[in-house]
Amino acid sequence: MIASKKSDLIKKDWEIDFYSRPITDENGKKRWELLITSTNNFKDTNTFKWEKICPASNVNSIWLKDALEEAIDAAYSQGWDKPSVIRCWRSSMRTMIKRAADKIGIELISSRRTYSLIEWLADRERSFYPQQKGYIGVNLAPPVNPITNQAIPLPEEVRGDSWSFASLSLNTLREADQWEIQFSNLIPIKDSINQNISIPGIRLFSPKRSLALAAWLGGLEPAKLVIEGTQIILEAGQADRWLVTDVEKEAQKAIENNFLNTKLEADGLQFISVQKNPDENTLDGFWMLKDIGDI
Repeated sequence: MIASKKSDLIKKDWEIDFYSRPITDENGKKRWELLITSTNNFKDTNTFKWEKICPASNVNSIWLKDALEEAIDAAYSQGWDKPSVIRCWRSSMRTMIKRAADKIGIELISSRRTYSLIEWLADRERSFYPQQKGYIGVNLAPPVNPITNQAIPLPEEVRGDSWSFASLSLNTLREADQWEIQFSNLIPIKDSINQNISIPGIRLFSPKRSLALAAWLGGLEPAKLVIEGTQIILEAGQADRWLVTDVEKEAQKAIENNFLNTKLEADGLQFISVQKNPDENTLDGFWMLKDIGDI
């Protein structure tokens, strides 16, 4: 399909991974590969995907810029517009990707909100790479060492006046695109998830700064919540770890189990919301998160 007008084109952010794969060529060199996928938001059913093998001798920003331009042309021919933003989570490739993206006027955001890409890459590692000639059986999708930066307190601009642990039924969460929210980011929910499970999250409250807090929180690129001891930590950006709050020792185990159960049974879904107070239904911010392991 070739779109006839600019207004007909689908505009989505892209997620990108440019890295070596568990495959060697005839010279014993690791295969490098560029993977690009559009970001799936909530009920999207259409996804742009693009891939290109890069010779090991050509791994540089010049090759990558040319490949990105080729991907943009391919996207356009399929009805997709050039993205304004691309996200990458792999810190070792950030400089090269940014240099290439800058040359063609695309903003790079370092972020672990690359759920569509990681799911695609994991699927390729399970079913595609093992079938390729030269496969060496080494998992290269997530970084070898999980991110273990020390958690630091949330920036003052993102600290609510109070907070509460919360949960939403899956059916309620499926209606999130109908809610009035000032700042939000919703991600797809798989049909295979147990309909009776509750999705855990936290609510931040601020009667006077709720809207500003939500705007700041979105800029942090929130990715997932983790429980470490009696601390709730928000992992965000490419390597940021923010201390949200401490929980009472008595409540720690129950909260931890809730998050663990959801990770195992509900595709890792979580949420974080921002509102003025617990009694109002209006949300100034709402982000669906996903715990998909160490990325």
